[in-house]
Order: sequence, then structure tokens, then C-alpha cells
Amino acid sequence: MACSGVLESLTEDPRVSLLHSTLEPFFAGKTLTLKCHAPVAVIALQRHLSAQQNTGSQQAPDSYNFDIIVTDGVCQTKCLLDQGLNHLVHKNVLRSGIDIHINHCSFIHNERRLGQSFVCINRIECGSPLRESNILLKINDLDSIPMLSKNGLGDISLQNDAPLQIGRKHYLALWNNEDPEGAVWLPNINPPDVVLDVSNILFLRDLESSLGNAPRPIPIIARVIHKARLRYYGKYGLKIDYPFQAYFEVADQSGTMSVVLWNELCLEWYQRLHVGTVLYLQNYTLKPGYPNRSRPHINSTMKSFHSVEICLNARNPTASVTVVPPKSVSFQWGLPEVVYSFTPRSELDNLSDNSACDVIGLVTFVGRAERVKHSGTTGPEKYWTYRWVHAVDGTSNLPFILEIFASSQPEMFNGICPMTYLVCTQMRMCRVEDCLPYLTSSCETQIFITGFHRGQPYVGDPCVRSFIQWTKTQRDSVILRRTAVGGHYCYPPAPRIFTQSVTDGSAEVPLVAADELKRELESLQYREHKRLAIQGRIMAVQYRNLPVEAQTDQGQTVQCVGVCEAAEAEPETQMNRETLPSCGKNWNIGQKRKLPRRDGRRFYTTRSRTKAGSETGHGSAVDEPMDHEGREEEEEEEEVLAEGGTDPTSHLVSTEGGVPSWESPSWPALKRDVAVHLHPAGLDAENFSHKFRVHDQQLLLQLVNLHPARWRREQTPETRAPLSHHGYYHLTILGINQQVAMDAAFLPVMSSEDPRAVGLPQDPHDNSLLSCLSAGFLCPLGDPQSLSETTTHDPEEILSTADELQETPVVCILDLCHLGGDRMEVVINKVYRTKDVALI
Repeated sequence: MACSGVLESLTEDPRVSLLHSTLEPFFAGKTLTLKCHAPVAVIALQRHLSAQQNTGSQQAPDSYNFDIIVTDGVCQTKCLLDQGLNHLVHKNVLRSGIDIHINHCSFIHNERRLGQSFVCINRIECGSPLRESNILLKINDLDSIPMLSKNGLGDISLQNDAPLQIGRKHYLALWNNEDPEGAVWLPNINPPDVVLDVSNILFLRDLESSLGNAPRPIPIIARVIHKARLRYYGKYGLKIDYPFQAYFEVADQSGTMSVVLWNELCLEWYQRLHVGTVLYLQNYTLKPGYPNRSRPHINSTMKSFHSVEICLNARNPTASVTVVPPKSVSFQWGLPEVVYSFTPRSELDNLSDNSACDVIGLVTFVGRAERVKHSGTTGPEKYWTYRWVHAVDGTSNLPFILEIFASSQPEMFNGICPMTYLVCTQMRMCRVEDCLPYLTSSCETQIFITGFHRGQPYVGDPCVRSFIQWTKTQRDSVILRRTAVGGHYCYPPAPRIFTQSVTDGSAEVPLVAADELKRELESLQYREHKRLAIQGRIMAVQYRNLPVEAQTDQGQTVQCVGVCEAAEAEPETQMNRETLPSCGKNWNIGQKRKLPRRDGRRFYTTRSRTKAGSETGHGSAVDEPMDHEGREEEEEEEEVLAEGGTDPTSHLVSTEGGVPSWESPSWPALKRDVAVHLHPAGLDAENFSHKFRVHDQQLLLQLVNLHPARWRREQTPETRAPLSHHGYYHLTILGINQQVAMDAAFLPVMSSEDPRAVGLPQDPHDNSLLSCLSAGFLCPLGDPQSLSETTTHDPEEILSTADELQETPVVCILDLCHLGGDRMEVVINKVYRTKDVALI
């Protein structure tokens, strides 16, 4: 980076702080705006609800603001990020652990508070997202670096866990609203010994008649039997400092009832109340039960009282919550034990749709953490975090397929890895036609991994004991061969028939116009997943080998401006060479690129060749398919196509390095009239699942989890061999109106050890390209334990059948996922022929 020389001079004299000298004019009151060129490293990004309803800019107002902590290696400071730069955080371009240049900043005073001011960063320059921070790597103890403010070094006001903007008291997790964030959330501690007055205790069944009658509620004693994830209900204009809510189901000998923690009490008690905890509650209030909410499945022998809820508030009145230590719980209180409904995998298929169950299993596959936008909210936008997991319990050859959403247990969710004993409670059954059923989280789901099982109420359950006995009979080396981590994974597969409503055009997968794809791609945020369908024709296919991992652009920088600096973008034309507005994009619109000449040798993928490449950690880097330059080359192509005769491989073109490809004869003429051609970046190692190795556990978790809000020193990623992929197919889809083209990848399932093979309908097919696109796998699937060459599928042989794609209208199901920075994953999930489409 351009700041490397300055950084070297700073480290030579640690007393000199470029950050301090840059911001000194602010602190001295000489100016309120400043142009600069300050190289700093990003320590942390912290998100909070915006204190203002709109930004006064031409852009749509953002519901959230970000505080950013930066350092020059000598001191650190916390600044507010201009909302015009928020999109860089949304795309994970601006993130913890990278170096940036601050080019413009301003000093903002709070006009309603004395002595309240802070620095706002308006314009920055980001270096390569693949390059680690030079500044942070030279810091041994990050906590020892003093904080800088107008009051000097070591200012405590910036070190507290509160946003810079007055009116906000807490931060939210960077990527969702469900996880507790910051030191304001009190951690779990062992309850102290208590002396309780149990001479006058009220049963839960008596509370229904007490609603609105009792002047002072009588104490109750109950056991927590279910715990829901946190709910954040903050929005602009709401005058509540900590707008959180959490539901608990409690039980005594008379039945069960809901307890609701409100606002500040969530910070104090949420992480200290667990399933099995016994509570002594005083000064609570009673309110009518809220009917429109999810409820856990409760043992049918216990009566549930839904007409009343017990509310615990921080004031009016101030609720008294006491956790009773286990040794102080009296048998005479008659409190029921926590009852679980563990279901072995062998009995899972007997459950009805949407029924609840608990499961325990040994994890064999962990998918990357992804996000999905919640469309049902009217307030600030909300994203849910989830991941797919496979787990086995020894009762069946099939694993549990689990869709696990964040449950306000970040240490559990982020710690799921292969070879872990995983417990998930209150999972809901989801049945899918022609596929294996899967289980998805409910609001009351709790997850536990190895290291957190001790003391949990389920440890004595017969199903759990049986599972533990089974694990003792297994060899780790055998289980490890079945494990995988990360990569593209979506479940369930697209249905066999694509249906659309005649009345309103609705479909299970939204069918969008081709010209809407650009907007859909631009709107995706970091790790957001979306599934769409488009109509069109497949015009070109190329087989690509896996690229070399971690190719870093050493010199590229991206300049980004805030709201006050933003300029209007020029209207796009067919030949517009500029990237899309998101900073760092490298998928271009209609951009023509020229290929270097290479020899025309054919390339054949063999098992031995792929194995040798994976063992050395290298693959063949294949450039993206480029448009042919010049009329002369186009005429030559047309002649070749015209003279092809009946040869089924006449449209197979030996491109760079002899990589096989196919192109429709009509594509050279049609692409001249294409107004927009979207070129997402090619796939890399993150798109493919990898074998799990115990000594790489922390590294693999780093790759599949979301990027952390605060920088921490991590391992440097190394090259890992994918499971069973030698390469992938790169397709060009032309919209049905022939105005928009879109490049996408097809990753067929090629081996039974691929996690995506589980639950995938595997009806035999003729292994033509169109059949593979429709089925999603190559037939037959390879056996990873066999050395037979019969399971190796030659890409050139498959592409020789591509002529049936000519003039064939199709509906393509696309899985979109933004992987951060300039990486966009666009994968074809399924291709429907006309006979597989129906109107209902």
C-alpha cells in the first residue's frame, strides 16, 4: 500500500502518532472539516440504531450507524462512520483487520450537550481486501494502546461500551439483532446462597384469577423449562434505552406459564437464566397473554396457561428475580423436571410436519454462516443468521439435516464444527416432497456443543445415554473421512416441477425479469442468500478447473466517499466498463476482454491428475470466458460451425489451455444486441466444501463463520483440497427477451461424499448436460472409497451433448450469495425444461 513508507517511519519512533497529529486541529478547535491522508488499521466496527431518521442525502436513509475504532500503531480512537460509507460495511469491504486511508473527516459537536463531540469519517480509501493489516501485525498487545480524544491520550469516555451518538446506550451484533453484544450484557455466574420466604407462595394456576385483582403479587417459585432467543424491537423515535424482550416458559406443579423479561432486565438476566433454572419471583406484573407468537411444544401431561403472562420490568414496579441454587431447591416444592423429546434419526420419518423434537448427534458437516433478510418487518431492516449442519447418531445411515438459526448463543453457533456432539432442542419438522425431511430452528431452540453439556438437564435422558454409548464404539479416523466444512450448500433442492400461480404470478421461487438481476445482485449484503428464477436460454458453457487460491491484488485501492462527498453516477450504456456501484465489485457490465494466445491442446481431467494437484496445493487457473475480438475471428467461427455436419461435438471449442467449451451458433450474433451482460466473479476455494482436519479447526471455523466485528490474530489460510470437485461449469444465460445476459456457475454433485448428495433425488439419467442441469448431479455418483476410473466423468464428453440446449427455453433456479468484498456467488441450482413447468 501507499502508506507502507509512513508506517515504517512510525514504528521506528513509537512516540510519534500520525493519527494524533492529523486530528490535532480538531481538538484545538481550529477547524471542523479536514482533508488528510492518514493510514490506519481497523480494530473494530460497532453497529447501533441510528439516532436520526434520515441523513439528508439523496440516498435512502439507513436504519443503523457504525462506530469504527482505528489505530496507527501508537494510539487508537473511536470515530463515527459517515452513513454514505455504510455500504462498505454491508459488503464486508470495510471490515476489521484491514488497513485504510482516511482522506476526509469532520468534527461534530452535540449542540444540546456540553462537551460532547466526536470525529466523523467521511471519505476513506480501502486497500486490497485480501491483504492483512501491516499495522496490526506489528502490535503485540492491542489493549495497551491508549485511546485518543480531544481530552488527550487514555481518555476513558471513548473506552466505554456505548455509541458515540447521544441517545443510544448499547451496540448490536454486527450481522444480526439476536446475539447479545458488548460488556453491558452480564455474563453467566453461579448463583449465591439465598434464604427464601416460602411461607406464602402462589401457584401458576392461581395467577389467571389474579389478573388485575391483587394489589401486590404474591411470590412464585417455578422452574424454567424453555428459553426463547432474544427479540430486539428498537426503532427510530422509540424512547427506550434497551428495547429487548425475551420469553421463558416456567412450570410448577400446577402447570406452565410464560415469563417475559423486558428491556434492561434482559441485559442483567438473559445470560444467567437457563433451562432447568429455578426462579423465585417477586414484584412482577400480570398482563393478558399475547396470542400471536410461537410457543414451544410442552409435554401434554402439563397444563398450559396462555391467557396470562408474567412480566418482569426494571421499574413500575422493579421486579425482583432470584435464582435458587440447585442445592437449595426443595423436593417439597413439587417442581417438575425438564422433559425432553429426543428423537433418533431412525424414527424421524415418523414425525408429522411441523412437529417438535429434540436431537443429539455427532456433527459431520458444517455449512458456512449465511444471512437471510426478514421481509416481514415494518421497522429497521433485519437479517437472520443461519447455517446448515449434518449430524449422525448411529441409528441410521442417514444424517439429521439441520437448519440452525442464531439462538442468542453466539459461542455455540460459531463453535459448531465436525466431530462435535451437538444437541438441538425444540426443532421443527419440515417435510419436502421427493426429498429427505429436515429440521429447522424455532424461537425456543437452544443449541449445545462439546464443552457445554455438563450440568444440562438432558444428560440423563435415555436417548442421550444411548448416543454416548454408540460414540464409544466409533473410531475417529472413520468418522473424519465423512466430514466436510463450508462451501456452497442449499437445501432442500428445487422441486421437480416449477409451478406458478395463474392469478397473481406467485411461485415458490420468485420468477424475476432478467433486467431485475442487476438490482438483485447489487442489493445483496455480506453472506446474504437469495434464490431466484429467470427465463431464458443457455447460450454458452465452459468447463473450468479450480482456480489457484488466494491470488492477491497487491496494488489495487478503492476510493470511497461518504454522503457529503457522493457524486451522481453516469447512466450506463451497453459498453459501460465501470463496475457496479458497490465498492470493489469486479463483475462488469458488457465489458470486453482479450485472451492471451495459448496452444490448443485438449485437457482431460483424470483422478490421478486431480489427486496430484490437490496434494501439492495447486490447481489450474483458468481465465474467465472472454468475448472474441474482431470481425475476422467471428467469421472464422461461423465457417467452422457451418461445416460441422452431423458431428455432435461440432460446437465444442478448444479454448485457453484446451479447456472444453460449447457455444450456441446463434450466440455470436445475439450477443451484439445484448444491453447488459452480468459477469459475477469466478468461483474460488470458499465455494467448495473441504475436508475437516482437527489441527485446522480454528482456521476452518474462521472461514465458515461471519467476519468478526473486532480484529483478532488468526491463522493465515492455507490451500485445502476440495472434496470431490475437479472444476465447475461456467454458463451464460440469455434472458428471454434477449436484452440481458447473465453468467452463472453449475456445481454438479459428483460424489456420494459431497454433503449436497444427502437428500438429493437421484433418479438415473443419461448424463447429458441438460439432464445434469436438471438433476443437479452426475450419474452415477462416484464412490470415494473406490479407485475405479468408471466414476470419473469427462467434461468434454458431457459437453458433447450440449447441442440439445440450442433454441431450448428453460427456467433457471439461481442461488445468489454475497461472499464479501467483490466476490459474488451465482450458482445454478436447477434447470427446468418446458415440460417441467406448470401453471396452477
